[in-house]
Amino acid sequence: MARRAQLGRPSCRAPRGWKPGKRYQWDAETQGWILGSFFYGYIITQIPGGYIASKVGGKLLLGFGILGTAIFTLFTPIAADFGVGALIVLRALEGLGEGVTFPAMHAMWSSWAPPLERSKLLSISYAGAQLGTVISLPLSGIICFYMDWTYVFYLFGIVGIIWFILWIFLVSETPETHKTISRHEKEYILSSLKNQLSSQKSVPWIPMLKSLPLGAIVVAHFSYNWTFYTLLTLLPTYMKEILRFNVQENGLLSALPYFGCWLCMILSGQAADNLRAKWNYSTICVRRVFSLIGMIGPAVFLVAAGFIGCDYSLAVAFLTISTTLGGFCSSGFSINHLDIAPSYAGILLGITNTFATIPGMVGPVIAKSLTPNNTIREWQTVFCIAAAINVSGAIFFSLFAKGEVQNWALDDRHGHRN
Repeated sequence: MARRAQLGRPSCRAPRGWKPGKRYQWDAETQGWILGSFFYGYIITQIPGGYIASKVGGKLLLGFGILGTAIFTLFTPIAADFGVGALIVLRALEGLGEGVTFPAMHAMWSSWAPPLERSKLLSISYAGAQLGTVISLPLSGIICFYMDWTYVFYLFGIVGIIWFILWIFLVSETPETHKTISRHEKEYILSSLKNQLSSQKSVPWIPMLKSLPLGAIVVAHFSYNWTFYTLLTLLPTYMKEILRFNVQENGLLSALPYFGCWLCMILSGQAADNLRAKWNYSTICVRRVFSLIGMIGPAVFLVAAGFIGCDYSLAVAFLTISTTLGGFCSSGFSINHLDIAPSYAGILLGITNTFATIPGMVGPVIAKSLTPNNTIREWQTVFCIAAAINVSGAIFFSLFAKGEVQNWALDDRHGHRN
């Protein structure tokens, strides 16, 4: 009880060693717009990024996109000093560079990932984003506590530049251009993709946009990201204002759900490929089951987290389970683009991620407007809305998704089932 009372009442004295840094008088609504501004740029480069990657390859596009984001990150503290407008513009520019990341990644995987290894390989890629969150949240808390919040942006900006240098020198666009790949591995990859890739020079935009299986991915991606982005941007606030953890605890406990998601992604990718390769489950069956688990499961525990009162340990446990189960989606709808049209996977990801970026733009703003007083009842409303959207998306995907290459994505117009 003493511990709970201590957490429930903010201390009047700053903790020993705490470095507060410069503070800005921004209200909740302004903070919501700043948090969402990244996605104003992010949404613009999704489809162009996928199209460019399909034409020229994803290596340089992805590399320079991350480099641009890293450089803008370094200038974030300066932009904050200039005011809200400058900071919003800078974060939108960061989003422009970051927006090509996943379309370019999907375009590269279309040349590298054998059909029966897609779940494993792509889940490892997606898990990298979660691992970054696991590391950055507690590390940011530590830096803010002992140094100054500006060093968070300086550190991550420098790390992004170092990553770009390594990426340029170590990564190859395709198996054919890789200098150290074995002949056996190269032949295996190329032969496994031979009947799935198209050599059409023009993109079949009309049949692509009319495709109901693509629409199913759009709805699922939008629904999943509503919950994901809401928690990613506002979970630290929830930890602080509702659960009353200090800065260090906040960073560590905010990262815990994403560690669970990272682990779940790795394991579910292995499981999905085993179900298809060893147990002969169809691709669409695996995609549906993993999407249902990865969307309905989180919805249940997210709602439960809002209704357990002041049991802080249970709240953290439920939020962790909710985000962890979301990792199943990495082997569900998240890679279904490669199942239905591997040659255009980058473009498809750009299309679905364009719609899925909308929650990142409006979700934090809506959540902030629904929680002006940061009461438990207000957060219950936020969690229930996110859960309802998640469940609806899971059902729609299960009804209309497909697991085979679509006719419009092949030269010979014959679908190929894997």
